[in-house]
Amino acid sequence: MRSFLSNVSIRARPEHVWDILTNLSRWPQWNTTVSRVTGEAAPGQRVTVYLSGASGRAFPVRVVEFTAPKRMVWSGGMPLGLFKGTRVFELSAREAVTVFQMSENYTGLLAALIGKSIPDLQPAFDEFAQCLKREAEKH
Repeated sequence: MRSFLSNVSIRARPEHVWDILTNLSRWPQWNTTVSRVTGEAAPGQRVTVYLSGASGRAFPVRVVEFTAPKRMVWSGGMPLGLFKGTRVFELSAREAVTVFQMSENYTGLLAALIGKSIPDLQPAFDEFAQCLKREAEKH
C-alpha cells in the first residue's frame, strides 16, 4: 500500500503554525499545491481540497480528529470501507521550533488496486511542508 510522509522544522510557536494550518480559506494564498479549499477545519466538518495545476481534482474529506494545536486528521474514500485515505497533520514543540508532520495512508479491500493509480504525492507533500514553513516564519 502507498503512503506518504513529510516533515519540517518551523521557527514559530505551534499555536501560530496551527492558526495558519487550520485557516483553510487562506491556503491558496500561501500553499502552491492547492487552488481552493472549501469547508471548515473543525470536528465532523466536510472539507474539499482542489489541487493546483492542470488536473484541478477535488478531494472531499471529513475532519475526524481535531486536537488544537497538535493534531488534525482527515478521512475520505469509498463506502463500506472499500478504500479509505487518512491524512494526519501533527505539530510538536521541540525547543525553539515546531515540528510539522503530514502523512497519508490508504486502507481497505481495494487499497492495493487503487493504490497503483495514485501518483507519487511525495513532491507535493514536501512542497506543502515548505510552503507552511515559509508562511509561518514570515511573521
